[in-house]
Amino acid sequence: MNAGDRVRVERGDSVYEGVLMPSTTTQEVVVKLDGGYNVGIDRDGSDVTVLESDVYEVGEGGEQETSAVAFDDDLPTVALISTGGTIASTVDYRTGAVTAQFTAEDVLRAVPDLAGRANYRGRVVANILSENMTPAVWRDLARAVHEEIEAGADGVVVMHGTDTMQYSASALAFMLDTPVPVVFTGSQRSADRPSSDNVMNAVCAVEAAKADCAEVLVCMHASENDDRCALHRGTRVRKNHTSRRDAFETVGNDPLGVVDYDSEAVTFAREYEPRGATDLALDDDLEEEVELLKFTPGMDEAFLDVCEGKAGVVVEGTGLGHVHTDLIDRLESMVDDGTVVVMTSQCLEGRVCDRVYDTGRDLLDAGVVEGEDMLPGTAKVKLMWALANAEAVEETMRTPLAGELTARSAPWT
Repeated sequence: MNAGDRVRVERGDSVYEGVLMPSTTTQEVVVKLDGGYNVGIDRDGSDVTVLESDVYEVGEGGEQETSAVAFDDDLPTVALISTGGTIASTVDYRTGAVTAQFTAEDVLRAVPDLAGRANYRGRVVANILSENMTPAVWRDLARAVHEEIEAGADGVVVMHGTDTMQYSASALAFMLDTPVPVVFTGSQRSADRPSSDNVMNAVCAVEAAKADCAEVLVCMHASENDDRCALHRGTRVRKNHTSRRDAFETVGNDPLGVVDYDSEAVTFAREYEPRGATDLALDDDLEEEVELLKFTPGMDEAFLDVCEGKAGVVVEGTGLGHVHTDLIDRLESMVDDGTVVVMTSQCLEGRVCDRVYDTGRDLLDAGVVEGEDMLPGTAKVKLMWALANAEAVEETMRTPLAGELTARSAPWT
């Protein structure tokens, strides 16, 4: 009898049937019932019968594992890559355990609606909560996506925790030139909740991975209803709510596209990079000595001490891109010492313009680089990439590479 087996447990007049889960105690049998709830049953006096054996090895966290199901020549191939998070932690209903096991069979068992839409390959890159994401995992992820596309995948879906999904999507957008869609998705609510968004997000992400837009996208609920998912450009998206299913928004514009859940139609509202227009390429070097600093009134100047000697610093300034005038000399000193300092704004809309007020002009004179309308998190990731890959870093920061910058911002929109 092993975790993953389907069992019947009889104890007295009660009968429990479901999937045997791992247990931290030898005194109880833990069973996931068909309704999704777990029950612990005292082993003493219980009669356990194995109805169906479904044994598998639980992989170590962080190990990369792959699998595939039978292929249909008439269907496209979509690679499913897991990094962890809520959507991955509830994929395996055989045990209910949070584990690095993430095979194509697991996904189809958890989300039967995916069957018949594509051929699937499953792969684990990491098994972490997204707040534990690191640049090292970004590199592993970018390499895994590159390998899957190189092996013939027609699209890639990355299962990722929602809290830092926008950072990872930005990282891949800069590290990877892709001829096929790379679609991040996740879930705000786990599969055992009636309001879970995992099935619809996964289905819509696969449909987006089969579509024509060969960019790094984020696919999540477009509203609180189960009607359609929004497709956000990976460098322009932000999680704006802690728990709503439609927490993600494209900053400064409407979403790039939408996926209708019922009709499966994928439509785009703006120009995008079409499938096959870009040759596959990977530049996955990152400079990790980059910090993101948020300015607030009364901020202790000692915060800048942490940034001394860093290769780059992104400042999240106020309004058009300002900090207290007393900090400008420190920033200039950092620039003189070789630190690239980029100014962004705390405002959700609009762009940095340091030519309007004296403070902004002083910042420009100090050598601070305007971040235009880049999101602060995106600017940090881009600076990490630019410092490791570009010869002219400041010029690169002002040049659109993956849709992170817009040509102009109209104040009335």
